[in-house]
Amino acid sequence: MTTPARIETTMTKKTMTAIARDAYCAPAQLQLRDMDVPAVGAGDVLVRVEAAGVDQGVWHVVTGLPYVVRAAGFGLRRPRNPVPGMDVAGRVAAVGADVTRFRPGDEVYGTCDGAYAEYARAHQDKLAPKPASLSFAQAATVPISACAALHGLRDAGRLAAGQRVLITGAGGGVGSYAVQIAKADGAHVTGVCRTAKTDVVRSLGADHVIDHTREDFTTGADRYDLILDTAGNRRLGRLRRVLTPRGALVIVGGPGGGRVLQGADRQIRAMLLSLFVGQRLTGLMSTESAADLETLTGLIDSGALTPALDRTYPLARTPDALAYLTTGQVAGKIAITI
Repeated sequence: MTTPARIETTMTKKTMTAIARDAYCAPAQLQLRDMDVPAVGAGDVLVRVEAAGVDQGVWHVVTGLPYVVRAAGFGLRRPRNPVPGMDVAGRVAAVGADVTRFRPGDEVYGTCDGAYAEYARAHQDKLAPKPASLSFAQAATVPISACAALHGLRDAGRLAAGQRVLITGAGGGVGSYAVQIAKADGAHVTGVCRTAKTDVVRSLGADHVIDHTREDFTTGADRYDLILDTAGNRRLGRLRRVLTPRGALVIVGGPGGGRVLQGADRQIRAMLLSLFVGQRLTGLMSTESAADLETLTGLIDSGALTPALDRTYPLARTPDALAYLTTGQVAGKIAITI
């Protein structure tokens, strides 16, 4: 007979309030429910959620679109976890027997299973101590988007000091972090965004801001060593035109491609084309780790990185938060507060 894993905890609560659904659906069909508190495994941390981040990935997981998302482990026919949300910030409520990095009461941030609830389960390797200078709402907007920016620039883009970097969607979730990380790494940064976000992008440190509603940067004379494409569906040929001969294009996302692949089809075409040209064209598959979070914490503590928090919503208004996300008007990030 096996001995149950030791759980160190400060809580006795068995049920919680959560946003949930039983099938892939439109965000408006999400419901507020009473549910069981998640069970904690040996390597898990139970987080008392203070805030959760909202990003485009949540919309994909809620709707099950494109279908490739379902094959990525979220459930083929129905959601594996009825509670959506991955970005989380809160306080440790319980830890499993193998957890050595955290204790109940610690303030943490990172990624988890089902952040849109009073409690969420996360593996200890997906969490880090919350930066002391950030509110829970600010911290909850960091993990997924800032890690994507970090990986896109430093890993896929091989960013070096002195390079000329162009970031599309610079006023959005990934883009707002990318502007700041590129500046911290010594790049000359051009941010592309819509009119309403130009002041925000300047405030993040961009050296030059292009309003894409008034100017098409793909027809200009400037050339860039690295383009981080976080928004839109511009043709690869037009993006390549403004790359240097050995420049890099990193595609983080974008609409188009239908219900099966959506923006992923452009990433696939870019990687295939890269085999035959001098420029490096690639997509980005980003995952988050404690090491990444600690790197971001260092940037935050140094003052080089600050979340651009557009607004917050209470848990019951999660459908409204996702509706606002799809308008394209979000300047930086939005968060759910519990």
